[in-house]
Amino acid sequence: MKTRYYIIFSMLTLASTLLAQKTVTVYDSNIGKDETMDLPEGMLDVQIDSMMREWNARVYLNYDGTNCFSTGENKTYSPEEYERRLNNLPNVVAMPYNSVVQKFIDQYCERMRRSVSIMLGASNFYTPIFEDALESYGVPLELKYLPIIESALNPGATSRVGAAGLWQFMPTTGKKYGLEVTSLIDERRDPIKASYAAARMLKELYKIFGDWTLVIASYNCGPGNVSKAIKRAGGVKDYWTIYPYLPRETRGYVPAFIAANYIMNYYCEHNICPAEARLPLGTDTIMVTSDLNLETVSQRCNIDLEELKALNPQYRTNRVPGGAKPCVLRMPMDAINAFIEAGDSIYCIPQSNRISASGTGLSGEIGTATDVDPDISRRKNSYSRRRANYTARRSRSYQRSSRSRNSRKAVRRR
Repeated sequence: MKTRYYIIFSMLTLASTLLAQKTVTVYDSNIGKDETMDLPEGMLDVQIDSMMREWNARVYLNYDGTNCFSTGENKTYSPEEYERRLNNLPNVVAMPYNSVVQKFIDQYCERMRRSVSIMLGASNFYTPIFEDALESYGVPLELKYLPIIESALNPGATSRVGAAGLWQFMPTTGKKYGLEVTSLIDERRDPIKASYAAARMLKELYKIFGDWTLVIASYNCGPGNVSKAIKRAGGVKDYWTIYPYLPRETRGYVPAFIAANYIMNYYCEHNICPAEARLPLGTDTIMVTSDLNLETVSQRCNIDLEELKALNPQYRTNRVPGGAKPCVLRMPMDAINAFIEAGDSIYCIPQSNRISASGTGLSGEIGTATDVDPDISRRKNSYSRRRANYTARRSRSYQRSSRSRNSRKAVRRR
């Protein structure tokens, strides 16, 4: 009997813990009492756990902390210091500091320390893609941190309501912005195409509201809900004015975005060590015009099936429906050479002239804009070079911060 009660108590404790990880309680000065908010999808532990099961993360990320000089202890600061740091960020989007923002900063600095370390490592893969997409539409680059709170940089993320991918598009919204969603293809999971679709959507939302903070809120709950909140607030187009009239999750969404900007820039000051990231080998793309089976491609081109799927996350099954319309297949360079040499034998139904174009990507790069549409193809950049520079800058920043802290400690000891 005691054992049974203990099991029931343990289950209730676990359920309570999981619930606490889905919400955050903040003090609302407007109503004079505490308020419970839903955490964004990207701040739920399940997303980080799911991301670490992804092939890219398992192969290219090392998060054991063996190369880190951090003590692993969170360091807290005065409210004035947090406010100063947010004001010093070179951003267009307003980054105000208040008690609500502090609550979300604390989430990243305390409960989600390991998650932040992993996301810092994964950002080396995705940040260059995000920046190119946002830049092409004239969107502020700090919005590259939206996928942090949307998906925790997990390309395989799927929310409880059916949103998918790094940018968490719903099926109807994805189709509106040119992403194909069928039983065989889901381009919401394609990091490149989804990033350009998100940049276009953000730009259109800005044309509606003329305020980037309201754009961020409407990205979460839709422009209709934001417009209703503006009307209920007397027509004032200010996020913190309409804040009480927004859905519960959206009330925490903008503060979470500000906190993500903070922690991705000031992780060193809180003794968080980025997961070590190895850059993937160069890849290229080939256009196919007949059905393919990824298992066959894996065997004939000597490429691991899991790697092949990771490089082509838009395909929901092992079938590439090139027979319906031309489809892009991304592979390492050696595998593409083997694919071409295999000829017709690699296809499900042999026909002639199935390969309509090869090398549509940039040689030696992962993720080029040429796979998206002709307009985007004019904006292509070298992701490999930018990713390497991004990794080097992050490494130097952490080393300088570590040396600075060690120097201050040495001075105090003297």
